[in-house]
Amino acid sequence: MSTTAVPPAASPASGPDAAAALFTRTYGEAPTVLASAPGRVNLIGEHTDYSGGEVLPIAIGRRTYVAARANGLGIVRALSANESDAGQFPVRGPVPDRKWWDYVAGLIEPLRAHGIEPVGADLAVWSDLPARAGLGSSAALAIAAGLALVAVTGHAIVLRQLARLARRAEEEFAGVPVGIMDQMVSALAEEHHALHIRCDREETALVPFDEHVLVFDTRVPRALRNGAFSARRSECARALAGLRHTHPGLASLAAATPEQVQASMLEPPLDRRARHVVTETRRVGAAVEALQRGERLPGALLAASHASLRDDFECSCDELDWFAERAAKEPGVRGARMVGAGWGGCAIALGDRDALERAATRIGEAYRVRFRRTARWWVTAASSGAAVGPYRPS
Repeated sequence: MSTTAVPPAASPASGPDAAAALFTRTYGEAPTVLASAPGRVNLIGEHTDYSGGEVLPIAIGRRTYVAARANGLGIVRALSANESDAGQFPVRGPVPDRKWWDYVAGLIEPLRAHGIEPVGADLAVWSDLPARAGLGSSAALAIAAGLALVAVTGHAIVLRQLARLARRAEEEFAGVPVGIMDQMVSALAEEHHALHIRCDREETALVPFDEHVLVFDTRVPRALRNGAFSARRSECARALAGLRHTHPGLASLAAATPEQVQASMLEPPLDRRARHVVTETRRVGAAVEALQRGERLPGALLAASHASLRDDFECSCDELDWFAERAAKEPGVRGARMVGAGWGGCAIALGDRDALERAATRIGEAYRVRFRRTARWWVTAASSGAAVGPYRPS
C-alpha cells in the first residue's frame, strides 16, 4: 500500500485523546466534555438536496473531535490542530470572521433561539477528516462543536434538531449555501447503514449497507463559496420557476417528472440542470429499493450519476472524470463516480475490500503520473454518527 497516497494512519494520540491533549496544552486544564461527528460520502443523489430531492449518504470512518470546558468568560475560544489560526467570539452577538470558527460561532444564536443559552467555553478541535475535499468536514465540525457547546451548559439537544441548526449556521452565518444532507447524516448515521433522506420533508430512514467504499481524494481544491455552486443553485431555482408556468402545483424541482422536464422546453442550460435533478432523484429511489431487497448497490447507477453530473450539471473536472473511467476498468470494482459538490474534491468506487485496496494502489500511481499530483485514498464502511459525553482518558 502506498504510504504517500493514503492519509496518515491513526496514532495512539489520535481522536479523543489528541483533542484532549491539545486542549490541556492550550488551556492548562483537562476538558470536561468530548464530542465527535463523522464526515460523509454520498453514495448517490448529488445536487438534489437543495432542490427537494432524495440522497443516500453514509458516515465514514473519519471524524472531527471537539474537547470542551466552560470558562466563565462570556466568550468562546477555539483552536484546531488542523488550522494555523485560532479565534474567539462572544456568546452575545458574534459576527462572522470568514474563518473556520464561523461554523462554530454561527451556532450561538440558533441555539439561543432554540432555548439553550450558550455559555463561555474553551474548545480544541482535532480531526482526521480532510477539509475542503467534499466529505462534509464543515458539517462534522458544526455538529461536534454544537454538541460540545450544549453539553457544557448541562443541557442536551435532539440530534435531528441540531442538524437543522447547524445548517442554519452554515448558510446564514458562514455564508455557504448548502442543503440538509451533510448535517443530517453526520448527526444521525448508524453503522452498517446508509441514511435515506427525503430533503423536501427532512424525513430519514436507515437502509442496510454493508459494502466497502473507496474514497479517492483528487486533491483538486474546491470551495462552496465560489460562483459556480451558487450559479447552479440559481439555475435550479429558475428551472423550477419555468416548470411552474405549466405545472403551478409543483412542490419542488425534484418532484417534476422526466416527461414534464422534456415537454417544458426550458432554455439551456436550465433544461439540463432540471434533467439531472429529476433523474438523479430517481436513481436514489432505485438504489434504496435494491438495498432493501438485500442486493448490492448497482454499479450502473453510479456510472449514470457521474455521467449526469458531468454532462447535465457540468460540475465535474478532468481528474474526477479520469477516476470514474479508470476505476470502472479495475477488476472487482462495480461502479465509480464523483461525490460532493464537484469541481474537484473526492470520488468513490464500490467493490470488495481487497479489490478496492489493490485498485487504489494502481489508480493512485497512474493518477500521479497523469496529473502530477499525489492523491489521498482510503477504504471505508458505513460508520456511526455524532456522539458526546464526559471526557475520560483512554
